[in-house]
Amino acid sequence: MKPWWHRWMRTPAELREMGIVGINMRNGRFVLPNNPRRLYDLVDNKVRTKSLATARGISVPETYGVVANPGDVRAFERMLDGRESFVIKPTRGSGGKGVLVVAGREDGLYYKPSGSRLTAGDVRHHLQNILAGLYSLGGKRDTALVEYKVTAEPTMTSISFQGAPDIRIVLFHGYPVLAMLRASTRESDGRSNLHQGALGIGVDICSGRTVHAVHHGRPIDKHPDLKVPVVGVQVPEWDRILDIAVTCYEMTGLGYLGVDLMIDQDRGPLMIEVNARPGLAIQLANGVGLLKRLEPIDAQARAHPHETAEQRIAFSTKTFAPASTR
Repeated sequence: MKPWWHRWMRTPAELREMGIVGINMRNGRFVLPNNPRRLYDLVDNKVRTKSLATARGISVPETYGVVANPGDVRAFERMLDGRESFVIKPTRGSGGKGVLVVAGREDGLYYKPSGSRLTAGDVRHHLQNILAGLYSLGGKRDTALVEYKVTAEPTMTSISFQGAPDIRIVLFHGYPVLAMLRASTRESDGRSNLHQGALGIGVDICSGRTVHAVHHGRPIDKHPDLKVPVVGVQVPEWDRILDIAVTCYEMTGLGYLGVDLMIDQDRGPLMIEVNARPGLAIQLANGVGLLKRLEPIDAQARAHPHETAEQRIAFSTKTFAPASTR
């Protein structure tokens, strides 16, 4: 019997064979050559990203207000205009840091999806931390975005504990590469952050059906809290989701990017944010190395530099479809 570590640890040669992309390769071969520095602010500033998306006809969560100074912090409740639920996030945050989700209000208290309570003072303190740059890229002073809280489509809530799952799609030269769902758990406190214990669930680019899932890097078939299957679930409106993701590539001009979306039960797919440095956990979620897909896409883009959005989607869905469906 092979020792336990053989299942989880891989040699450099094995990782190369699997097509695994590490952070140095990601930056050196894909991010730096294809993402001009001048374009980063288009996606690092969430307010600007939402403005660009709206101009392109992409649906985004409604903005209730922007908290930019201490006076706004004191008066933040006026932005809510009686709304019971909302999301606060740093304008220049990354990795889900500093995001506060409020699911309801009652008797002057604010309730997170987990049921834990916050006072108005707690919320103001969180806003002050955002303004101080506690969660921003580079630790610089920031502003806070207050926006609509997505009410997740029922299929999505069925595989996520309390919080609404989001969808990450990585694109290269405008071609969809890999996709995953990030579903929350009790451990992650309703957040879709893999490092905090959320699930990474791989999604087949061709069909929008979940095909693989991991929790803390280890394969699973069922949600650890809900005990429901997380593999074989059909993501609704998949064609529209792919179209939004490819439009974000055209909107930003970034050659290598990640697009995050959520599916609202009434408004359908909404673009949440765009990332110029998407993380690498999507490989674990799918059980597929990025290099296995980035290299064919690079060759296709060089050979056919003027393909339309429809042609790029068609290439990815045909090339990366499961062998059994080709």
